[in-house]
Amino acid sequence: MKLENVLKNFHPKSPTFGNVAGCTSPDRLTGTDIMAAVGMTESQAEFGMAAFLAKNDVSEEDKFSTVEALTQYAKKITPKLVAKAAGKKLGYCLIILAKMAFEDYARSVGSVCRCSACRGKGMIDKKVTTTKYSTREAIFPSFSKRQPKRYTNTERDVVETERVICKSCNGKGQITHRCRCKGRGKVLDEEQTKLQGAPVFKDCPRCQGIGFKRVPSSVAYNAIKHLVPDLTQSSWSRNWKPFYEKLASKCFIEESAAEQAFSRVIK
Repeated sequence: MKLENVLKNFHPKSPTFGNVAGCTSPDRLTGTDIMAAVGMTESQAEFGMAAFLAKNDVSEEDKFSTVEALTQYAKKITPKLVAKAAGKKLGYCLIILAKMAFEDYARSVGSVCRCSACRGKGMIDKKVTTTKYSTREAIFPSFSKRQPKRYTNTERDVVETERVICKSCNGKGQITHRCRCKGRGKVLDEEQTKLQGAPVFKDCPRCQGIGFKRVPSSVAYNAIKHLVPDLTQSSWSRNWKPFYEKLASKCFIEESAAEQAFSRVIK
């Protein structure tokens, strides 16, 4: 049994009634057994289990504990050049890097974020210029009372505000991190398809076959630059970026350790 199969016990479905009998084997794992195995796994690999549950939005407390554990890990392995460049703001920098590393680890094909253009509302205010026409009576000196009335047409531009659908999210208020390959991670190789006469697929060059967009390191660089204005791009690429990527890989390592511990427990 894999660790990902445990998630269905945190979101149980309503019972269905039918003529198919459930499993009655004495060796089967019940919900109580699985929850006990999760508790034993958490005692052996607390960091990895909290990261796995936080990644799948099981608990908000696990997200805080994962970021906190990642921050404590970052304090232990902080390079000297990074600590020297950050100075007194090292603690704030480590918290930001830990949060962004966790966000990079928790991203998946189905993850979404709030649209920054409409702030999650799906509609935006757009200024539209319209031309309006009006007709009024012209005033001319008349020497006869029987002279017909004369009218003049005037036009003017009016700026109005209209509510329109946000083009960034198409009115949904959320933007998905899914790649253009629709999360498959594979795209059609046109050259090989023409040569072989059959559909040939290759890894998507945009997402490198993972199916979604990762958090670019430039976002972390811009966040750290607000705290450390003297930080240059070359210094970030040489000293900070490897440190940031090491934090993201730490979550995957701890999740793998939790997976192994769970396999040992249920045997």
